[in-house]
Amino acid sequence: MENSATSNQQPLCGIDLGGTKTEGVILESRDNPRVLHRMRIPTEAGKGYEHIVNQVGKLVEMLSDESGLQPAAVGIGHPGTLDPNTGVIKNANTTALNGRPFHKDLEKRLGVPVRLANDANCFAVAEATLGGVRQRLPNAEVVFGVILGTGVGGGWVIHGKVINGRQGIGGEWGHNFLDESGGPCYCGRVGCVETVISGPALEKFYQNLTLRHLPLRDIVAAAETGDDPAATQTLDRLIHFFGKAIAVVINIMDPDAIVLGGGVGNIERLYTDGMAEAGKYLFNTRIDTVFLKPELGDSAGVFGAALL
Repeated sequence: MENSATSNQQPLCGIDLGGTKTEGVILESRDNPRVLHRMRIPTEAGKGYEHIVNQVGKLVEMLSDESGLQPAAVGIGHPGTLDPNTGVIKNANTTALNGRPFHKDLEKRLGVPVRLANDANCFAVAEATLGGVRQRLPNAEVVFGVILGTGVGGGWVIHGKVINGRQGIGGEWGHNFLDESGGPCYCGRVGCVETVISGPALEKFYQNLTLRHLPLRDIVAAAETGDDPAATQTLDRLIHFFGKAIAVVINIMDPDAIVLGGGVGNIERLYTDGMAEAGKYLFNTRIDTVFLKPELGDSAGVFGAALL
């Protein structure tokens, strides 16, 4: 049997499966997570479930060919959750995965053991163990990693371990109810956090005000100049509802730190006005939670997958 010291020095292979792109990495080891090889290919999720499985297999083969290393196991971060009771994926906004035995099919395709985790959990564990939390708060015990992008997700890391939960939905604050104005969600409910403060939700709100579509980065830029009242209103609404949504998370678990990832997480006001807004809804006289930007950038998801 391998001892832990030996296993901590072996190369690690991780895959970060997104709706648009799939990224793979080989890290030197857990003790020294230096990138040896890294590449991306399009996911092409619109071509269906079998194509997604084959794209993951293709990427692992490409990494093996380039590195000369045959992975003994592969960690994969993905949208949605592997239901621990049924063995199929649920709650994925890449809807082709839902109801499918993704874990079983990947192991058959790759021919090695596979460890799956929600993409937000991968982001959270990477940032907690390798990124900014480790640097800023080395004694942090409870960390919440947030994805604010096309969707809204999250992951809990407690004492260095991801908390999946009995039903595999630990950290899924994006589907807490927030406000009916968000409208229908792909999950079948109405007014989820994701329908109010995700990137597409913000763009939709702006478009409803102005009858024109702008990408989020342009809305943020227009709000910063102060020349576009609709852009300012969109950002003010984000801050208000972000504060209400994240305060629920803090009241329940009281994390030492929250790391904000994803495109929406790049908005500077979240770290000032957003944090202050959250303080209005806390069961406390002040907010001591530390809000951090991710240090690993777009590497966090794939690093976390490799650490699985």
